[in-house]
Amino acid sequence: MKYIDGFRQGDAGKFLGKRIRENAAKLAAAHPPIFIMEVCGSHTMAISRFGIRDVLPDNVRLLSGPGCPVCVTDAGYIDAALTLAKRDVIIATFGDMVRVPGSSDSLADARSDGADVRVCYSPAQAVDIAAENPDREVVFMAIGFETTIAPVITLIPSAMARQLENLSLLTAFKLVPPALSALIADPEVKVDAFICPAHVSAIIGSNAYLPYVEQHGVPCVVCGFEPLDILFGIDNVVSQFLKGERLLVNQYNRVVKPDGNRAALALFEKYLIPVDAGWRGIGVIPQSGLGIKDEFEKFDAAMRFSVSTAGGAPDPGCMCGEVLKGKILPADCPMFGDACTPQHPVGPCMVSSEGSCAAHYKYER
Repeated sequence: MKYIDGFRQGDAGKFLGKRIRENAAKLAAAHPPIFIMEVCGSHTMAISRFGIRDVLPDNVRLLSGPGCPVCVTDAGYIDAALTLAKRDVIIATFGDMVRVPGSSDSLADARSDGADVRVCYSPAQAVDIAAENPDREVVFMAIGFETTIAPVITLIPSAMARQLENLSLLTAFKLVPPALSALIADPEVKVDAFICPAHVSAIIGSNAYLPYVEQHGVPCVVCGFEPLDILFGIDNVVSQFLKGERLLVNQYNRVVKPDGNRAALALFEKYLIPVDAGWRGIGVIPQSGLGIKDEFEKFDAAMRFSVSTAGGAPDPGCMCGEVLKGKILPADCPMFGDACTPQHPVGPCMVSSEGSCAAHYKYER
């Protein structure tokens, strides 16, 4: 592992790696391997990029969970966007979504066929597009976890302030805590501890993970994205198992507070309501999404255009669902690196810049 100053100091990294291995060796005789799941695409990329798995002993294993909002977006959602694109609707979206496959095609395919698909680097650009095209409908693909939801949902008051009647949101907002509950409840998923998502935690607060510790005895550690952040998190988990503890630890308190970002949470409460949501490869998780409240339904593209974002039929050979649940590593999928590559992705985990398959393909092949 190579480090620069600050949170990439080489000596500190070597020390932490050594301590993790020593403590894990003490556990080896009396405890089965510890499976630690990170639930954040940025953590996934950092773990692969900095070779963190390479310094861990065999009985401390890292799994990548459903921490990428692009990866967990159902094929049916893409199908709905494609339906709208064929109706001469302007589709505004973040760049990662353009190449995500639906049941058959992607937005990149539709754009090649003449659909008006525009990449936005900020949600606010969708408002400008709507203002510049008053005679056309504009739909923003509103996906994301708690981190992204707040800036995206501000499109509603922005459109109202500018009296725009041609902008709506096709929502696929996802909430992380219900997904953690679903993973813990799944008997086929082996998770002993969570490395909790840092950006999401900055919004919902570290206290959101208390139920997993108190009710399920699953340690939760919130940590940042630098190599030392992640190694400190793993070290803390191993230390907890060695001591027989099960704790919630916020090691990213320079950013994450116990109660989160109240201004962002107030936006959720004003414009959104909890709904059941489909997660690609996982299925429907009750109350794991946020939909637009009835009083703002004119901004709800699914209602406005009578399209459904449910269902869809992804490629049956794609094993993204198994990867997202931590049941297999990306390389265990028969398509990985052969039929499915970043140049020709079959599943969203290979498309997204935070996808597990993309991370393994780039850094761990």
